[in-house]
Amino acid sequence: MRSIGLYIHIPFCVRKCVYCDFLSGPATRQRQQEYVAALLRELVWESAQYTDAVVKTIFFGGGTPSVLEAEEITAILDCLRLQYQIDADAEITLEMNPGTADQDKLLKLKRAGINRLSIGLQSADNAELKMLGRIHTYEDFLRTYHQARETGFSNINIDLMSALPGQHMEHWVRTLEKVAALQPEHVSAYSLIIEEGTPLYEHLDAWAPVPEEDEDRQMYEETKRLLAQQGYHRYEISNYAKPGYACRHNSIYWQRGVWHTADFVGFGLGASSTVGDRRWENTKNMKRYLSVFQEQNRKRYGSSAGESVKESAVKLSVMEQMAEFMFLGLRMMGGVSKREFADSFAEDMDEIYGTALQKWTQMGMMAQEDDMVMLTDAGIDVSNTILSDFV
Repeated sequence: MRSIGLYIHIPFCVRKCVYCDFLSGPATRQRQQEYVAALLRELVWESAQYTDAVVKTIFFGGGTPSVLEAEEITAILDCLRLQYQIDADAEITLEMNPGTADQDKLLKLKRAGINRLSIGLQSADNAELKMLGRIHTYEDFLRTYHQARETGFSNINIDLMSALPGQHMEHWVRTLEKVAALQPEHVSAYSLIIEEGTPLYEHLDAWAPVPEEDEDRQMYEETKRLLAQQGYHRYEISNYAKPGYACRHNSIYWQRGVWHTADFVGFGLGASSTVGDRRWENTKNMKRYLSVFQEQNRKRYGSSAGESVKESAVKLSVMEQMAEFMFLGLRMMGGVSKREFADSFAEDMDEIYGTALQKWTQMGMMAQEDDMVMLTDAGIDVSNTILSDFV
């Protein structure tokens, strides 16, 4: 049977952060309840498409999924177990922000089957958190983290963000040291990207300057060095894990270039899916999404309800599939396999991408070891430029 990873989008948060361009925002309890009801119907109506698949991972993302009631998360998981074949060892992740779950809620989430938490700290500096528009302090984070440990969660990721306005190396190092001392199983450390349309972008002159490129790169190098000292293995450009704790769900996405071994299916508002050579995303219009999955529209849409919210559907060409194999797989420290490329596309990687591979290898930005092609440390520093050669 084929394997799939499921993504469940919860587009709600307490307050929008100044840097966030995700499909999310505050909402009333009534709107949240309406959304969960619609999501459950989507899960049911779409399940017929995946009767031949085993679910290996489930990821609740957002937004802030932990703003929902624990009972609502439980209902979603119960529905998934009823309608889909969930692997007994499935990784089930819930993103959460500090302060959106107390110990009682955490206990309910664990009993519901959540076995991995991804906590959005971003910074251990309260002034930086306030500047970013986060709803929590570092002390709030510590309380949530320790409560999660006391509840029995043994697989926790902490999200961090560097290159913030006004941030200098010593600030970033303090955050890293505080987080490493807690010994979470996984750390995601990303540089801030100032996205068009966000308050940060629109009023950039009102903020302190972001670090120069050289200092941003130094922060990245210090992240790698400090976390390695603490026993973390960097397995993807911005992700570090203790042995055995690499995020399986994200790895499905990054390594999906090994075509037909795992599909990626998204449910909820704006969620994206890639199944075989087909890709689509759900509507980003909340009113339309809710309308399609309202109970009174069951007869109108029937089993085709799921299709009616899908937009931007495309059939990926073989060249597009090859490109994704390369630029997603090369984000992984292990790189990409020439053998798997040949098995997937009946083509030789050197025949298709030989010019780019030779150029970057000669420049010391890529290395080739046996069957594998990977970025070097120097190549990771300019990874966006390199990966664009494969698009």
